[in-house]
Amino acid sequence: MQGLHLMAKPVGAKCNLDCGYCFYLEKDRYYPERERFLMEDTVLEAYVRRYIAAQPTPEVEFTWQGGEPTLRGLEFFERAVALQRQYANGKTIRNTLQTNGTFLDDAWCAFLRREGFLVGLSLDGPQAINDAARPDKQGRSSYDDTQRGLRALQRHGVDFNILVTVSSANVGDPRGVYRFLKTQGVKFMQFNPVVERMARPAESVIGLHFAKPPQWTRPGNAADGHGKVTSHSVGSQAYGDFLIGVFDEWVREDVGDVHVMNFEWALAAWCQLPATTCIFSERCGRAAIVEHDGSVYSCDHFMHPEYRLGNLRTDDPAVLIESPAQRAFGDAKADALPDQCRRCTYRFACHGECPKNRFIETADGEPGLNYLCAGYLKYFRHITPAMNRMAKLLADGRAAAEVMTDLPAVGTT
Repeated sequence: MQGLHLMAKPVGAKCNLDCGYCFYLEKDRYYPERERFLMEDTVLEAYVRRYIAAQPTPEVEFTWQGGEPTLRGLEFFERAVALQRQYANGKTIRNTLQTNGTFLDDAWCAFLRREGFLVGLSLDGPQAINDAARPDKQGRSSYDDTQRGLRALQRHGVDFNILVTVSSANVGDPRGVYRFLKTQGVKFMQFNPVVERMARPAESVIGLHFAKPPQWTRPGNAADGHGKVTSHSVGSQAYGDFLIGVFDEWVREDVGDVHVMNFEWALAAWCQLPATTCIFSERCGRAAIVEHDGSVYSCDHFMHPEYRLGNLRTDDPAVLIESPAQRAFGDAKADALPDQCRRCTYRFACHGECPKNRFIETADGEPGLNYLCAGYLKYFRHITPAMNRMAKLLADGRAAAEVMTDLPAVGTT
């Protein structure tokens, strides 16, 4: 039975940092100028109650994101888990919090540990790299505050992973970033690319019409010669090289000890398992967002008026997810896949990746190719021998870490 996922934005796009590559900060312009951007208790109650009731599976995962969700305050989250217990009705409740970590202290981390939260902490690398794109609203470094949050998580034994946003600031030093994270005691990490367009076109890359396309005004440059992207964005080949750089060190030294989500996603595909992340799923549309006012939108990356599905104050989230508009949104990912992708050897591992990045043309001039295609193709080709070996090890009931003992045999450079 396929579940649904409804990620909450308890403070909307509001954040104490001013990250240059953040795609969500601009979303506050869809609300009145004096909007407080605080999820009210009535909305919180409706979200918890309706989301649990709508979930067809025995587990319900609540994901809290922003902006910076901890700006809503610890008491808000204490009320949230109390409501979850009230409405659980025998279901297992899990919580995930994505944060910049700057407000995490002993009180926060004691709560997160007690309630079993999984925390995603954003950190792009050593201070010089992190400061390049993650200043606070006054332009000051956020690094020391994030480090204090990291130490608090570790001190209290909170389960966490590090989210590295791969931008033009760190894409050239994959091994340096990876080794830095290991020196910080990080065992779980993932690397997400920045692909930020200079302006949205009048029509959607997945075939849905934009009623009033907003313009992005940040300065930028062309990357890989395809499409205009901002100066923080990575080039396609550069992102592929980054993943390869991390993979080559990980596969030699850290399989089974350090968990890199990008490689676990790939290994799942090589093991013929369903994708565990929406970007590599054949279809999407089962993961929507709830803004601070209760409004539900098709996707985190498509939080625009034309993708508003309804409001949890009055609407059943299961009905919204199954609505014709949301079904069309999800199906379009597969239906609009270019022929080049359909013929690709690695379609099983990629499925065209996220529709938001499909804004270049194929070699045959067909629109809708993913901007990161060349980088992914290079990366998938590189990891194939090791992935084949690890998939075979797992199928034989052995540990994937055994791949580290026979790297020459699988052709890893």
